[in-house]
Amino acid sequence: MDKVTGSSEGWLNDGLDLPGADSGLWVPGVDYISGWREARETADRLNRALVGLGLDLSAVRAVASTNEDGRGVVRLTGWPDAVNGLAVLLEARAASDGGAA
Repeated sequence: MDKVTGSSEGWLNDGLDLPGADSGLWVPGVDYISGWREARETADRLNRALVGLGLDLSAVRAVASTNEDGRGVVRLTGWPDAVNGLAVLLEARAASDGGAA
């Protein structure tokens, strides 16, 4: 399967986006890469679903990251209007299923 979490958009990068990483919060001995790889696979899956819904990944996408302990994190990032459009789609889906997830 193709990766869809590429780093072509600067504001939507998919690197190890640790809060304050530029401030030296990297902890020696913590395996950030394993957590990030797991998050990357999950972000790819979500991004394929977003594309399947007709959303533009330059406007909204899942981004792989890690926390300070090296645990994988997937963040949804995007322009407010695009995220609002996703919320409308999800609300419509929930309403059509009687609220079931």
